[in-house]
Amino acid sequence: MMNKTDNLCEIVNVSKWFSKTSGVFNKKTSHLKAVDDCSLSIRRGETLGLVGESGCGKTTFGRTLVRIYNPTAGHFFYSSSKSALPVDIFSLKGKELKEYRKKIQMIYQDPYGSLNPRMNIENIIMEGLKVHDIGETKAAKRDIIANVLKKVGLRPEYMRRYPHEFSGGQRQRIGIARSLVVNPDFIICDEPVSALDVSVQAQVINILEDLKTDFNLTYLFIAHDLSVVKHISDRIAVMYLGKIIELTQTDELFNNALHPYSKGLLDSIPIPNPHKRKKGRQLLTGDVPSPIDPPPACRFVSRCPQAFDKCHLEIPKLKEINPGHEVACFLYE
Repeated sequence: MMNKTDNLCEIVNVSKWFSKTSGVFNKKTSHLKAVDDCSLSIRRGETLGLVGESGCGKTTFGRTLVRIYNPTAGHFFYSSSKSALPVDIFSLKGKELKEYRKKIQMIYQDPYGSLNPRMNIENIIMEGLKVHDIGETKAAKRDIIANVLKKVGLRPEYMRRYPHEFSGGQRQRIGIARSLVVNPDFIICDEPVSALDVSVQAQVINILEDLKTDFNLTYLFIAHDLSVVKHISDRIAVMYLGKIIELTQTDELFNNALHPYSKGLLDSIPIPNPHKRKKGRQLLTGDVPSPIDPPPACRFVSRCPQAFDKCHLEIPKLKEINPGHEVACFLYE
């Protein structure tokens, strides 16, 4: 087991609900529970993968951590160093929050929509330097931008160009440079390669791995492509309908997944020769239930082939079944 001081982040019971009002005369308010009571620890220098189907709450979880969305409940404890006391990011405001925004950055999924088309690359990347007052002069700021562009495989002279002059892969490198320029400790990667061609995906993944080593970074890598997550992640958390349902080492998940949903996800990965696929694979059937006021039961119960009475009545908690392997499932009590 890792010591608490090895953890960069402690995410405790985090929820993000969106209110929805329906009706004209008899108005009724319901809650879309995009993220519901999620807890995770992220170790210094690791890449933690977060996987699940589209709409399960992965992106909302990442955006809540960087305070794009304000959390409904929970705590996000962040330790800037092993000797420093953890600080609850969710309790910060004003200048204190601004300081931690510099340490925690995000790379967005869409390399087309995340860059302002009216600004050239220099001004896009310089925004972070201006906000956090990095670089004494404009020339110093340009030097920082030139260096970070080199780190992501782009030429410094590109800073005079505009986003429409670049390919999708180049734009995503610009997005990476923008997050890197303020020298963060922790980067949340929100499906950074899902909009790119497969050949370009490999290039971007390799850049992220090199930057992790060069800058001592920690990643939360959000994705739905399990092959990408397997390549880059040290541990993987599986999310379903706003809940973390399994958490373990990458190899352990692929070799010994415990939750029925995790098994279904792994069995759905395409392989070059379908005839070599193992027998008895578990396919996911049915539709994902609505996250609006879900019943107090296991979120996967309506699609689970192994569900029994207790699954319809209670919500399973994430528990350690084997060393370093946690699962939220009554089958393993």
